[in-house]
Amino acid sequence: MPQIILGPGLNKIDGSLQKATYAFLQKLTKSDEAPGLHIEPINNSADSRVRTGRVDISNRAVLFKIQGSGNEAAYVFAGTYPHDEAIAVAQKFRMDINPRNGIAELIAVGGPEATTERSPKIAPRPTPELQPEPATDSRARSLRDREYTVEYLADLGFAPGFAEGALDLTDSAELLEYAESAPATWQGHALLDLFTGESVSEVRERYGLDRNAPADGTDDDKLLEALQHPAAQMEFAFVEDDEELRKAIEDASFNAWRVFLHPEQRALTTRNFTGSARITGGAGTGKTVVLIHRARELWRRNPQARIVLTTFNRTLAESLQDQIRLLDPQIAFADELGAPGVYIGSVDQIAHRVVANAGDLGGHDGAPGPVVEVLGPRTAQLRSTRAGRWQAAADQAGGGLPPDLTTAGFLEAEYAMVVLPNGITTENEYLRVRRPGRGVSLNRARRQGVWHIISAYRAAAAAEASVDYEEKAAIAARILSASTPLADHVLVDEGQDLTPVRFQLLRALVAAGPNDLFIAEDGHQRIYGQKLVLSHFGINIRGRASARLTLNYRTTEQNLRFALGILEGQDFTDITGEVDSIEQYRSARTGPAPELIAVDSLAEEYRHVAETVSAWLSDSKVSPESIGLLVATRKEAEGLVRALGEHDLRVSFVDRDAGGRAGLPQVMTMHRSKGMEFSRAILVGVGAANVPRKYVIDALPEGDREDALQRERSLLYVAATRARDQLVVMWTGERSTLLDSYEL
Repeated sequence: MPQIILGPGLNKIDGSLQKATYAFLQKLTKSDEAPGLHIEPINNSADSRVRTGRVDISNRAVLFKIQGSGNEAAYVFAGTYPHDEAIAVAQKFRMDINPRNGIAELIAVGGPEATTERSPKIAPRPTPELQPEPATDSRARSLRDREYTVEYLADLGFAPGFAEGALDLTDSAELLEYAESAPATWQGHALLDLFTGESVSEVRERYGLDRNAPADGTDDDKLLEALQHPAAQMEFAFVEDDEELRKAIEDASFNAWRVFLHPEQRALTTRNFTGSARITGGAGTGKTVVLIHRARELWRRNPQARIVLTTFNRTLAESLQDQIRLLDPQIAFADELGAPGVYIGSVDQIAHRVVANAGDLGGHDGAPGPVVEVLGPRTAQLRSTRAGRWQAAADQAGGGLPPDLTTAGFLEAEYAMVVLPNGITTENEYLRVRRPGRGVSLNRARRQGVWHIISAYRAAAAAEASVDYEEKAAIAARILSASTPLADHVLVDEGQDLTPVRFQLLRALVAAGPNDLFIAEDGHQRIYGQKLVLSHFGINIRGRASARLTLNYRTTEQNLRFALGILEGQDFTDITGEVDSIEQYRSARTGPAPELIAVDSLAEEYRHVAETVSAWLSDSKVSPESIGLLVATRKEAEGLVRALGEHDLRVSFVDRDAGGRAGLPQVMTMHRSKGMEFSRAILVGVGAANVPRKYVIDALPEGDREDALQRERSLLYVAATRARDQLVVMWTGERSTLLDSYEL
């Protein structure tokens, strides 16, 4: 059975030809002699391997037949075109192996593309390691100014003509557009890396540029080996079965990230770690993609392995499940923790399962049981704590404390960050415990006052036989610490939003060992949790067990620059306590600049939103559900839905527990938009009165306000990075202070 290798022409298939192309390639996987395929060589072609095949009466597929030493041939699919165009394409392209690094490439020969032909006669020269400076604006230094030459880039494997055209560019937008014309995908990406300040050694390692060209076998055997090079697999993918082939051809969202992976991503999906590991990266850099591929890789290695894939909340967990099903329908899912296969659920769902399956929580033979160990003497029954209980406890027992120490926000944070992770059940323990990372210092008297409120909160919960989510996670962690681990591998998405007891739960879920915990996080997207350091909770990640992704696949460069501007000048830390930088973040895509619109009244703002969305909907290429309207609060979302209805524009309100309706633009809070993406998005109400939410910040003690403001800044960054193609930002009156860096 012939092997199908999808090539760079995959994204050039007209939508009307997708099903016919799939049918053609599916038939080809059975036999290249099947009736009706008409696989034929082309006269006067640049590559004797090139073939065309009959997709339908008017269109032909361009293929490269690679026979190799095996019985069956491999066919590289390079696109479906009208008959005459297919012949022209087949005549001017050839499959080649880059002599500098062994990467397989599809090279255009003749015409304007002739300048991309490389000359193997260029000898390597002993150029010292360059340390280029980052280029961030039109005043940045060119590659030539930073001592790069055509010869130096050609020695890395760049086509000389392509390298020559890049040397004098200084504007990042121009360079991004130029990179899209690269003769091979890896060359465009590597050029951007060098331009934005990556060292040559980093680029060599990332793309495997120090590898030698294949040396053994026939020319076709060498080409098949070169197609397996990680950098080649940015645009060539070996298809394993009919379902994968169908999705890659017919589903544009599938082939974008499930078939072709950046070498950095591919390496992280397969790498073995001696213990816990993590990846960081900005919004849209593919952290979740790595997690999904890594979960599949671990399952493929051992179908009996117990693999847990988890994240912050249920909505994101459901999205992970949808994506991994789309990636590989053959993956075995586990319905219960501890069963072979991939178990997917939020951390709180995992805590609920652990507690529910634990049976008797009340202890026996004189042992207190996990509930009492975590919360002190009380019944072991566990119902959900009602809302408003912290404020009720503060009203009851908070006398003598300043008002800002009796707010629910401060008390919840103190309970989650200090009391529960340290297993505190008595006042004396609380008076002695260290409180690293807490912004508000407490003397002895104030600690006593806070403990009185905590005691009142726990007493009320005991009377109601209830626990909150943090308490249930702490109880689950205690249960697991005294039992056999339920997982062999745990993969965590959105780690920056998890609290200490949730990390303690995950640590107890899997035994320490190779590939135990793999955590994806971005300190710039921390919109819920407090700052924490993993090593304080039994998770140690050192040295090369950390990796950082910098290439954004979701948003355009223009939208990314806008979003990063919201963070500029601020200090962020990650979950290891290290500085989390936004330097070298870049996008692989270009598009229109974000549109910033200031209006005088709320009515005018609603009218602008309605007109903008209506104009987008008039474009037949825009699906309604790919339009997102994001606001700061639920109240604003509900008001926007009503107002747009008055403008005869139907939209769908996406709530915490309810998805949007198909065929309608989606309205949601910025918090709810986490983990989602839209082709076009409007941030509505980004005025000084709404963003940041001043009432949230002012209710906190002075020492907690700076961190709360940073979370508000991160929230706006998250919202801005939901837009793939077009971003509009609107406000009434004065714009948000978080947008002060932008000129209107």
